[in-house]
Amino acid sequence: MFKAIAIVLSLFFATSCIPLKIAPNIEGAKVYTGKKFKKGLPKKQVYVFEDPKEANDFYYFLNTKFNTDYDIFGGNVPVIINGRNHFLSFYEIERTTQTVNLLPIVVDAALENKTGTTMFENNYESRSGFWYIALTVSDDALADNLNDEYPQKESIIKYLDHLRNEYLTTDNYLDLVFKK
Repeated sequence: MFKAIAIVLSLFFATSCIPLKIAPNIEGAKVYTGKKFKKGLPKKQVYVFEDPKEANDFYYFLNTKFNTDYDIFGGNVPVIINGRNHFLSFYEIERTTQTVNLLPIVVDAALENKTGTTMFENNYESRSGFWYIALTVSDDALADNLNDEYPQKESIIKYLDHLRNEYLTTDNYLDLVFKK
């Protein structure tokens, strides 16, 4: 009985993967503290969603939707939410899931002891990535509008939800010109 359990546990251990980093799976969107989501983001609260589109698509979307040049405004696109001026900034971020694969390590250790060569050296780790868009919103006083203390936080999130849905459902950004 003990031998059978030891064999099953050994097989389970040998075929398993140990995650080192895990990219979050975000359904819809979520508000995070920027630095906690990814190093390099501001300490402000950020509205984050997965980006299935190509690189720079959100940049083109913003430029077309707001008839502006994101670079000229230094990353702060002026938007009006509930009759008040706000500034929208975005970041394209990659987060990866990285795992250590134990089976190739065990097989290579056995092969190296027998033949002095390895077969799976490039398969010890596996990595897959996801791209995200992180948005910050501030007002004229540069206050963090996604902070829990900000009185209109819920209306800002509704606006960002609408913006996200519009971005994800629009294929040709020139169609946005006709929606205005």
